[in-house]
Amino acid sequence: MTDLATAQQALVAALVAGGELPEGFDPAAVLATKSALRRKRAGEVAARWPFLAASYGKDWPKRFAAWAESRPPQGSLRDGWDFARSMGTALPPLAREELDAREREYAYDGTAPPTPRPRSLWSRLRLRRR
Repeated sequence: MTDLATAQQALVAALVAGGELPEGFDPAAVLATKSALRRKRAGEVAARWPFLAASYGKDWPKRFAAWAESRPPQGSLRDGWDFARSMGTALPPLAREELDAREREYAYDGTAPPTPRPRSLWSRLRLRRR
């Protein structure tokens, strides 16, 4: 049973985290699955980060897939955040605005999951007056 578990772990690493392909698996089938998983992941990130994805237009799936090649999935919110941060000053303006908005909404240190920031005193006062 341990050999099967080890092979499964290696296969998952090869599919989503840039790991080596374990023996006994068809390289063409693994490559096709890997590509499909990256496209799906890019679509999920695009749904969560629409301006980020739109900033790259038709190149979005390729740009994201290249970035995600050796990074295991962390969920669409974190994946988009990490991708956007990795672009640094090359991040397009519309994507920069989206990232800045997320930075105001959530605290995220790049390791632990993002957590909502407490509302500011000004926001709480404005909400009470309504």
